[in-house]
Amino acid sequence: MFGTISETKKSLLAEVNLPAEYDSLFLDRLNDADHRYIKDLKINVANALKAPSLGEKDAVLLALGVAINEKATDLINALEALAQQRGATEKELNEVAACVSLMNANNVFYRFRHFMNKESYNNMQAGIRMSIMMNPVLGKEFFELLSLVISAVNGCEMCVTSHETSVKAHGASEQRIFDAVRLAAVFKSFITLL
Repeated sequence: MFGTISETKKSLLAEVNLPAEYDSLFLDRLNDADHRYIKDLKINVANALKAPSLGEKDAVLLALGVAINEKATDLINALEALAQQRGATEKELNEVAACVSLMNANNVFYRFRHFMNKESYNNMQAGIRMSIMMNPVLGKEFFELLSLVISAVNGCEMCVTSHETSVKAHGASEQRIFDAVRLAAVFKSFITLL
């Protein structure tokens, strides 16, 4: 679509398993302008995916969750393939999608409760089935971590607080939580340019 593909853009796209010739209006504009932000973005994506507290498979699955949440179809396909290369099963990929869907329901519902802050609403049954949270294929710690990440992206304070407590109770360190949320922030920014 635009001019020559820089090594920085090629490297950025390779980090997320997208082809070097992938067309993206804003990435291509930044590439053509040799803009320093594309270099920052490449470093941010690479660092987020390589956070030692996350591990390669978990990092890609978290990034996949953000891509699903943001409906970034090309990135979803690329990250699913990358996750499979890193050992993810079909059941795990499906559970990431299910978790993202459930968190979207919960984030809307619990944000409403938080915004309204009325005893009447707070005392009513949520009525949202969440059986996948009982025995997740990915394990409770990771399921809670992914739930926290999606809740942070969607801006639900009640869900973020609840899942942060739960993921710590299942053994996650604050460093792991911090790295997961940073990864989500970086991928949200990356998806903005796709």
